[in-house]
Order: sequence, then structure tokens, then C-alpha cells
Amino acid sequence: MDLKILVIDDEPAFLQMLQVILSRAGYEVTTCMSADDALGLLERTRFDLCLCDLKMPSMDGLAFVNALKSRGIQLTVIVMTAYGSHDTAIAAMKAGAYDYLSKPFQADEVLLALRKAVEREQLRRENQELKSRVGRVPAGTTVIARSEGMKKVLATATRIAAYRSTVLLTGESGTGKEVLARVIHESSPRSRQPFVAVNCGAIPEGLMESEFFGHMKGAFTDAIGNKRGLIESSHGGTLFLDEVGELPLILQVKILRFLQEGEVRRVGDTRSVKVDVRVVAATARDLTADVGTGRFREDLFYRLNVVPIRIPPLRERPEDIPILAEHFLVRTRERLDVTHAANGFSPEAMRLLIAYAWPGNVRELENLVERAVVLADGTDIEPDALPDQLLDVAESTGPRTILPLVGLSVKRNQRTLEKSLILQALESTGGNRTRAARLLEISHRALLYKLKEYGIGSRD
Repeated sequence: MDLKILVIDDEPAFLQMLQVILSRAGYEVTTCMSADDALGLLERTRFDLCLCDLKMPSMDGLAFVNALKSRGIQLTVIVMTAYGSHDTAIAAMKAGAYDYLSKPFQADEVLLALRKAVEREQLRRENQELKSRVGRVPAGTTVIARSEGMKKVLATATRIAAYRSTVLLTGESGTGKEVLARVIHESSPRSRQPFVAVNCGAIPEGLMESEFFGHMKGAFTDAIGNKRGLIESSHGGTLFLDEVGELPLILQVKILRFLQEGEVRRVGDTRSVKVDVRVVAATARDLTADVGTGRFREDLFYRLNVVPIRIPPLRERPEDIPILAEHFLVRTRERLDVTHAANGFSPEAMRLLIAYAWPGNVRELENLVERAVVLADGTDIEPDALPDQLLDVAESTGPRTILPLVGLSVKRNQRTLEKSLILQALESTGGNRTRAARLLEISHRALLYKLKEYGIGSRD
């Protein structure tokens, strides 16, 4: 694993026991008998995870967690308590600890807690890596992706960002078209200039020309002064035309002229003004079909469709669901200031998320996670915190890939559980082994070996 674990406890025998358990599991273990010594070590050495006893002389576990925060040291901490009340452990989690374990515990319990923490840390690091790839992106506009489809979308977006070419983003509602438009803008030389977003379906038709092109004082009854339009306001930057398919034909003609000539004329003015604007348009409609019916101008379509980018719906990229859910969970905890809320999703809850079709796409997932954070009352989000439509899907499909267990022994059921997870991954990806391997977080070669070992058939 090559993961470095720091263990802090003032009992030598307990430290030695944990050293043996964790070392056998493949972790690189360092032990400290006081939180003060651990803080000094953390100033010089990076660790991936930390197990810390709550009740220690000099500095206890709660004070240690607070000290980490005050010194800006990022470390995933699991606190350990042997004392009946969990109040201090809960206080430590409110202060920033990830989880807690009650002493005495079995080896399997601590290894399971560490495995969950490792998965959370890996997701956090993936989020950071993906954020760095898309350049300088404002808060709330980060594109999180693990699937090959979305990675290609991001690669295309960042590659064409430097050019002025018009971009047409297509995809279902909620897939993140405006977020991707902002990524393109922020990754471009125009990033310090305005990004002006307009929903073409939200402006009354009678006001559209004035809103887009501006007007002069006295041009109409309510024109009490000169006004710049949205296009002029975008000068030097990017104009995002969301739901561009909703533009009426009369305005489509004027938008086409602006794209061809690079200038605008305010309502009531006799002169035109040159503008330097990069246009990114988006639609959930089938504009090709609209061109065929005459609802959308063919010449405008070709002007907009210079660089087409299709954003796949969430149901086509289930690999993205776990990392998106974790991202929204962390962001919701920070935004609502609920540090005592759930730290992750139980395996059963995550299985339901992956199995769901997500008609509302990423936007629906974000809203669902916020609801689950508010309703969850444990360290993990369980199925009972999820809305009925996810549970209904589970009941209608049934646990087709869940295999019967033998008692409660982890060791005796390891092969059964592994086979069950592989079957679920294959089921959720339609039998695609490459995508299933990514969901299982193992190599493609390892999956092929296990398919042969368990006698499971699949397709590429």
C-alpha cells in the first residue's frame, strides 16, 4: 500500500499491538507516545493517516486535532477512546477528526476504518488533482471526473480554450454545461475579463434586443438613459448563451450578424460598436432537428457549432458518481457548517447511487447529497437518508448480484464479498470490464485474473 500511518497512544503494549496489525496489512507505521512528539514529527514528515488516542497526559486527542487545525496541517485523523461516553470523540469529529473507534476493538474493525479513511483520502486527492488540471476555476465551478468520457470532454475544453473559436455545448439538463463554459473561460487568455452568462429562455421576447444589444436614451418609453447590452458587457471576455435554442428567429438574425461582423448597434443608435467577444453556447435541444423544422436558422447553427462538445449524462458515466458524491458531501458540510455530519456513504448507499439513472444528472446528485447530509444521523450516509426514488429502483431491480454470506466472519466471506462486488460493478457498467475495473479501483489485468478465478463471463 505504501501508506504512512502515524499511531499516537501512551500505552506501549497497545502501540506494539497496532504496529503489528497495521504492518501485516501493508501499512508503513510510525508510533508516538505523546501528541506533543507527534506534532513535532508532523512538522518534518508527511503522513497519510493518523490513529490517535483521546485520553493522554499533557495533550489529549481533542487538543491534538485542534492543534493540527491551528497549524494548518492536513491529516485524516481517527480518534480512539476507551471511555464509556463518546462525547469527547464527537467533539473531536466536530473539530475535524474523520472517525472514532471505541476500545477495545478487533483487528478487522481498525483495518476497516482505515480502509474507509484511505478511500476518502484518495477521493480528496483526486479532487485536488482534477482541480489543478482545469486551471484557475472559481469556487463552485470545478469539474470532477474519473470516467474516460468526461476526461476527454475536459481535455477538449482546455485544449480549445486559448482560441477564439465559438463553442457549442450540448447535453441534457443538469450535466454541467455552464460549469464547463466557465472552465473554458478561466483556462483562456480572457480569464481576467468578464464572463457574462445569459439564459436565452428566461428573457421576455419583447426585451431581448435591448438586453443583448443595449439601447439609447429615448429609444422607447422606458429608456430613461443609455444602456450597454450583454454583448458589449462581455467585451474582451466570454459571452455564454445558455439554452441558445430558445432564441426567437428575429433575434437569431441579429446574433448571426454580430458573430459575422464582430459589432453591435444599440436600439435607437445610428452607429455600430466593435466588440471582441468569445461566444460559448449551450443547449439541451436537438438543434439539428430544429434546423430541419425551420425552428433554428441553419447559418447560425454552423456559426455556433465550430467546436461541438457533448457532455454525457451521468447515467453513461457511473464511475464519476462516487467521486462527485464525495465532492458534494465535503462542499455541503463546509457550506452548511455541519462538521458533525456524516463523513461518507455506506457501501449499500453508494450502490444505490450508482444504480440510479439520474434523470436530473449532476444537479440532481448535488441536491440529493445535500438532503442526505441534513437527514443522516450517523458517521455514514445510509439508505434511509436517501429519497424514495432510489429505494424504489433497488426494490424493482432486486439484489441480483448480492450473494449469501456464511455467518459474520470477514475472513470466511472474503471471496463471496469480492465476487459480489465484481458482479455489481459489471452489472452497473453493462458488462464493460474496463469501466468495471475503474469502479472496483483495481487494474484491468487484476480484474481479468479474478474473472477467471471466479468463473465470471463478461464482455469488453
